[in-house]
Amino acid sequence: MYPPQPPLARLRTQGFAGYGIAFSPFFPARLAVASSANYGLVGNGRLHILSLTPSTQLVIEKTFDTQDGLYDLAFSEAHENQLITASGDGSIKLWDTALDSHPIRNWAEHSREVFCVDWNNIKKDVFASSSWDASVRIWHPERGASLTAITAHTGCVYACAFSPHDPDVLATACGDGHLRLFDLRQPGGSATIAVPVGGEVLCLDWNKYRPMTVATGSTDRVIKTWDLRSATQAGAGVTPMQMGTPTAALMGHEYAIRKVAYSPHSPSLLASASYDMTARIWDADAAAMAGPPGAQQGGGAGSMRRIHDTHTEFVVGVAWSLFQEGLVASTAWDSETHLWSA
Repeated sequence: MYPPQPPLARLRTQGFAGYGIAFSPFFPARLAVASSANYGLVGNGRLHILSLTPSTQLVIEKTFDTQDGLYDLAFSEAHENQLITASGDGSIKLWDTALDSHPIRNWAEHSREVFCVDWNNIKKDVFASSSWDASVRIWHPERGASLTAITAHTGCVYACAFSPHDPDVLATACGDGHLRLFDLRQPGGSATIAVPVGGEVLCLDWNKYRPMTVATGSTDRVIKTWDLRSATQAGAGVTPMQMGTPTAALMGHEYAIRKVAYSPHSPSLLASASYDMTARIWDADAAAMAGPPGAQQGGGAGSMRRIHDTHTEFVVGVAWSLFQEGLVASTAWDSETHLWSA
């Protein structure tokens, strides 16, 4: 049903397992991979700056080494040569690709592994981090200390993401099984919405075209999409907010889902990466039309558009090109980064 298709390009980061991957918002041919030695369990990390050549080959432009493994990264939305990395030692580092060695800034407020970083693409001088220490922090790249610390979670915060529609709204994915929304304009750092998702929530992403639409991936192997408008209209103060069923449930992955990413070019297309060694493309609208998520058909026949199954280890990072529609990158514990077509 899904004939295997070789990647358009592939690159091996020898000795370093891929964890996070992102395309530059400034340069169409630039992307970066955050990686770790020994699968991130112990040892060094390496940030790889990659280029896509005119002949569709991936080449390493530059590398930066760190004393601990790197789990995630995010390009600056304000400076074309800068990006941040999240490290297993609890640090966050700011790098400049025009330089050759050391980070230009280092923050060390988290007490455990930093698992996710996200740069605000509206308020471009702010980024967020989430950690296994159950906290989320908001940062300014030129300040030595965090602007805000959110400590409302009761488990590892695996992911955080700013809304692409409202610069003061932040969503988080937590090991306690909840998707949470925070309005950073409100004092106290308590969630305005807390949605019971099911399983440990390992990842999330915002729909780029539909405000208050979020996708989650968790250890229950199901990608769920949520329309949070009804919860926000009902008002804050009820935690957890009982959302009922998601708008769609995308079923097909055989193990936990490690990353979800909405397409920047389509409101319905969604990419995912999983511990089942595959990355997949889904049509969330097709799944929503197939019936209630709780029904047997709730994965939506026809909702899965593509399976990329040429990795040989856990696929933990996936990203869409911002400039070339349908171009997807994935990175995995097999120390390979692949470019492929959705």
